[in-house]
Amino acid sequence: MEKVIDIRPVKRQMRASTKEKRLSMDAEIKSSADKKICNKLLNLWSVREAETVLCYVSTPIEVDTREFITTLLKSGKAVAVPRCEGDKAEMNFYRISSLDELIPGSFGVLEPQPDAEKKVVETQNTVCVVPAFMFDKKGFRLGYGKGYYDRYLSRYEGSTVGICYEENITEELFHGKYDRAVDLVLTEKHITVIEKEV
Repeated sequence: MEKVIDIRPVKRQMRASTKEKRLSMDAEIKSSADKKICNKLLNLWSVREAETVLCYVSTPIEVDTREFITTLLKSGKAVAVPRCEGDKAEMNFYRISSLDELIPGSFGVLEPQPDAEKKVVETQNTVCVVPAFMFDKKGFRLGYGKGYYDRYLSRYEGSTVGICYEENITEELFHGKYDRAVDLVLTEKHITVIEKEV
Protein backbone atom coordinates (compact mmCIF):
# COMPACT_ATOMS: atom_id res chain seq x y z
CA MET A 1 0.00 0.00 0.00
CA GLU A 2 1.35 3.41 -1.00
CA LYS A 3 2.29 5.59 1.95
CA VAL A 4 0.37 8.88 2.09
CA ILE A 5 2.41 11.87 3.22
CA ASP A 6 0.74 15.00 4.59
CA ILE A 7 2.57 17.82 2.81
CA ARG A 8 0.52 20.63 4.35
CA PRO A 9 2.99 21.34 7.21
CA VAL A 10 5.84 21.45 4.68
CA LYS A 11 3.93 23.92 2.51
CA ARG A 12 3.07 26.07 5.55
CA GLN A 13 6.74 26.25 6.48
CA MET A 14 7.74 27.14 2.91
CA ARG A 15 5.12 29.89 2.78
CA ALA A 16 6.28 31.33 6.11
CA SER A 17 9.93 31.25 5.04
CA THR A 18 9.24 32.88 1.67
CA LYS A 19 7.01 35.52 3.23
CA GLU A 20 9.78 36.40 5.66
CA LYS A 21 12.27 36.78 2.79
CA ARG A 22 9.85 38.96 0.86
CA LEU A 23 9.26 41.19 3.89
CA SER A 24 13.00 41.68 4.39
CA MET A 25 13.67 42.40 0.72
CA ASP A 26 15.58 45.63 0.15
CA ALA A 27 13.11 48.25 -1.17
CA GLU A 28 15.35 49.36 -4.04
CA ILE A 29 16.07 45.80 -5.15
CA LYS A 30 12.34 44.98 -5.04
CA SER A 31 11.42 48.10 -6.99
CA SER A 32 14.04 47.35 -9.65
CA ALA A 33 12.87 43.73 -9.97
CA ASP A 34 9.22 44.85 -10.15
CA LYS A 35 9.99 47.25 -13.01
CA LYS A 36 11.88 44.58 -14.95
CA ILE A 37 9.04 42.10 -14.52
CA CYS A 38 6.48 44.74 -15.55
CA ASN A 39 8.42 45.56 -18.74
CA LYS A 40 8.78 41.89 -19.64
CA LEU A 41 5.06 41.32 -19.10
CA LEU A 42 4.13 44.28 -21.30
CA ASN A 43 6.28 42.88 -24.11
CA LEU A 44 4.90 39.34 -23.99
CA TRP A 45 3.15 38.25 -27.16
CA SER A 46 0.36 36.59 -25.14
CA VAL A 47 -0.32 39.87 -23.30
CA ARG A 48 -0.23 42.00 -26.46
CA GLU A 49 -2.55 39.62 -28.33
CA ALA A 50 -5.06 38.90 -25.55
CA GLU A 51 -8.50 40.45 -25.71
CA THR A 52 -8.47 40.79 -21.92
CA VAL A 53 -5.65 40.53 -19.40
CA LEU A 54 -6.60 39.00 -16.04
CA CYS A 55 -4.25 40.20 -13.31
CA TYR A 56 -4.12 40.17 -9.53
CA VAL A 57 -3.83 43.47 -7.63
CA SER A 58 -0.58 43.22 -5.68
CA THR A 59 -0.08 43.48 -1.94
CA PRO A 60 3.25 44.78 -0.54
CA ILE A 61 4.89 41.33 -0.41
CA GLU A 62 4.02 40.43 -4.00
CA VAL A 63 5.49 41.38 -7.35
CA ASP A 64 3.97 44.82 -7.93
CA THR A 65 1.32 44.71 -10.68
CA ARG A 66 -0.12 48.21 -10.35
CA GLU A 67 2.12 49.84 -12.94
CA PHE A 68 1.44 46.95 -15.31
CA ILE A 69 -2.35 47.29 -14.88
CA THR A 70 -2.26 51.10 -15.22
CA THR A 71 -0.10 50.97 -18.37
CA LEU A 72 -2.44 48.43 -19.99
CA LEU A 73 -5.52 50.50 -19.17
CA LYS A 74 -3.90 53.66 -20.59
CA SER A 75 -3.15 51.76 -23.81
CA GLY A 76 -6.82 50.77 -24.14
CA LYS A 77 -6.36 47.10 -23.24
CA ALA A 78 -9.21 45.44 -21.35
CA VAL A 79 -8.08 44.45 -17.84
CA ALA A 80 -9.93 42.38 -15.26
CA VAL A 81 -8.98 41.78 -11.63
CA PRO A 82 -10.12 39.10 -9.18
CA ARG A 83 -12.82 39.13 -6.54
CA CYS A 84 -13.27 36.35 -3.98
CA GLU A 85 -16.94 35.63 -3.45
CA GLY A 86 -19.58 33.11 -2.52
CA ASP A 87 -19.79 30.36 0.07
CA LYS A 88 -17.64 28.00 -2.01
CA ALA A 89 -14.62 30.30 -1.91
CA GLU A 90 -14.89 31.07 -5.60
CA MET A 91 -12.93 33.70 -7.45
CA ASN A 92 -14.16 35.64 -10.47
CA PHE A 93 -12.59 38.38 -12.56
CA TYR A 94 -14.27 41.70 -13.36
CA ARG A 95 -13.18 44.28 -15.92
CA ILE A 96 -12.11 47.63 -14.53
CA SER A 97 -11.26 51.03 -16.02
CA SER A 98 -9.14 52.28 -13.09
CA LEU A 99 -7.51 51.02 -9.91
CA ASP A 100 -9.40 53.80 -8.13
CA GLU A 101 -12.62 51.77 -8.49
CA LEU A 102 -11.34 49.03 -6.19
CA ILE A 103 -12.38 48.56 -2.58
CA PRO A 104 -10.82 46.51 0.26
CA GLY A 105 -12.23 42.99 0.12
CA SER A 106 -11.20 39.51 1.20
CA PHE A 107 -8.04 39.46 3.32
CA GLY A 108 -7.67 43.25 2.84
CA VAL A 109 -6.90 42.88 -0.86
CA LEU A 110 -8.32 45.52 -3.20
CA GLU A 111 -11.17 44.05 -5.25
CA PRO A 112 -13.66 45.19 -7.89
CA GLN A 113 -17.33 45.71 -7.18
CA PRO A 114 -19.44 42.78 -8.42
CA ASP A 115 -21.08 43.77 -11.70
CA ALA A 116 -22.59 41.09 -13.91
CA GLU A 117 -21.93 43.15 -17.05
CA LYS A 118 -18.21 43.39 -16.26
CA LYS A 119 -17.70 39.78 -15.20
CA VAL A 120 -15.33 37.79 -17.44
CA VAL A 121 -17.18 34.68 -18.55
CA GLU A 122 -15.45 33.70 -21.80
CA THR A 123 -11.73 33.12 -21.21
CA GLN A 124 -10.43 31.62 -24.47
CA ASN A 125 -8.84 34.87 -25.68
CA THR A 126 -7.43 35.98 -22.35
CA VAL A 127 -4.16 35.68 -20.46
CA CYS A 128 -4.04 35.32 -16.67
CA VAL A 129 -1.12 36.66 -14.62
CA VAL A 130 -0.81 34.25 -11.71
CA PRO A 131 0.78 35.11 -8.34
CA ALA A 132 2.61 32.69 -6.06
CA PHE A 133 5.14 32.50 -3.28
CA MET A 134 7.22 30.18 -5.46
CA PHE A 135 7.23 28.44 -8.83
CA ASP A 136 9.17 25.37 -9.82
CA LYS A 137 10.83 24.68 -13.15
CA LYS A 138 7.80 22.71 -14.33
CA GLY A 139 5.46 25.66 -13.80
CA PHE A 140 3.79 24.46 -10.61
CA ARG A 141 3.22 26.97 -7.84
CA LEU A 142 3.26 27.33 -4.10
CA GLY A 143 0.20 29.50 -3.59
CA TYR A 144 -1.17 31.23 -0.53
CA GLY A 145 -3.02 28.20 0.78
CA LYS A 146 -6.61 29.32 0.18
CA GLY A 147 -7.07 27.47 -3.11
CA TYR A 148 -8.74 30.32 -5.02
CA TYR A 149 -6.38 30.22 -7.99
CA ASP A 150 -6.25 26.42 -8.03
CA ARG A 151 -10.03 26.28 -8.37
CA TYR A 152 -10.17 29.07 -10.92
CA LEU A 153 -7.38 27.72 -13.12
CA SER A 154 -8.93 24.24 -13.16
CA ARG A 155 -11.68 25.63 -15.43
CA TYR A 156 -9.75 28.46 -17.08
CA GLU A 157 -9.34 28.27 -20.88
CA GLY A 158 -6.80 31.00 -21.62
CA SER A 159 -3.03 31.14 -21.28
CA THR A 160 -1.23 31.60 -17.97
CA VAL A 161 1.87 33.51 -16.90
CA GLY A 162 3.30 32.95 -13.44
CA ILE A 163 5.37 35.79 -11.98
CA CYS A 164 7.68 35.86 -8.98
CA TYR A 165 11.23 36.84 -8.07
CA GLU A 166 14.18 34.82 -9.31
CA GLU A 167 15.11 33.82 -5.76
CA ASN A 168 11.66 32.19 -5.44
CA ILE A 169 12.24 29.72 -8.28
CA THR A 170 12.94 26.19 -7.09
CA GLU A 171 13.71 22.90 -8.81
CA GLU A 172 10.53 21.06 -7.85
CA LEU A 173 7.47 21.63 -5.67
CA PHE A 174 4.93 19.18 -4.32
CA HIS A 175 1.80 19.22 -6.45
CA GLY A 176 -1.41 17.23 -6.72
CA LYS A 177 -2.67 15.48 -9.82
CA TYR A 178 -5.30 18.20 -10.34
CA ASP A 179 -2.87 21.12 -10.03
CA ARG A 180 -2.32 23.01 -13.27
CA ALA A 181 1.11 24.27 -14.25
CA VAL A 182 1.33 27.73 -15.79
CA ASP A 183 2.35 28.09 -19.44
CA LEU A 184 5.21 30.44 -18.73
CA VAL A 185 7.17 31.59 -15.67
CA LEU A 186 8.59 35.10 -15.65
CA THR A 187 11.05 36.66 -13.20
CA GLU A 188 13.22 39.77 -13.30
CA LYS A 189 15.98 37.66 -14.88
CA HIS A 190 14.37 34.93 -16.97
CA ILE A 191 11.34 33.94 -19.03
CA THR A 192 10.78 30.18 -19.05
CA VAL A 193 8.30 28.56 -21.39
CA ILE A 194 6.96 25.43 -19.69
CA GLU A 195 6.95 22.25 -21.70
CA LYS A 196 3.73 20.41 -20.88
CA GLU A 197 3.88 16.72 -20.08
CA VAL A 198 1.72 14.68 -22.42
